[in-house]
Amino acid sequence: MAETLHIGRKIARIRELKGIKQEALAIDLGVTQQTVSNIEKSEKIEDEVLDKIAKALGVPADAVKNFSEEAVFNYFNSFHDSSTGDFRHHCTFNPIDKIVELYDEKVELLERLLASEREKVELLRNSK
Repeated sequence: MAETLHIGRKIARIRELKGIKQEALAIDLGVTQQTVSNIEKSEKIEDEVLDKIAKALGVPADAVKNFSEEAVFNYFNSFHDSSTGDFRHHCTFNPIDKIVELYDEKVELLERLLASEREKVELLRNSK
């Protein structure tokens, strides 16, 4: 068993800080949302389960075991980016444009696949 003070609350808080919903975590783990809810209510969980959850959350299991709100605030308060001297980070692309670009690429790929399938059908018809 993982030795912690209410590991379920720590899991829930890390999940929330990462912006992950219980449903999404459940899908990653291959369990139901209710199972994730029950895990988050548990004071202790087995190390094997903790390892799977930590992996799904993208953090080491030790980070979950040692998680504290104070540590999070200390980390962010001590963080600085010496290259810019400030905390301003700007998105370098328009997310909507990126979605449209990906959609267009997918449509183009599907059109090529469809053309290839049509060629195969035509070849089969001509070989008879």
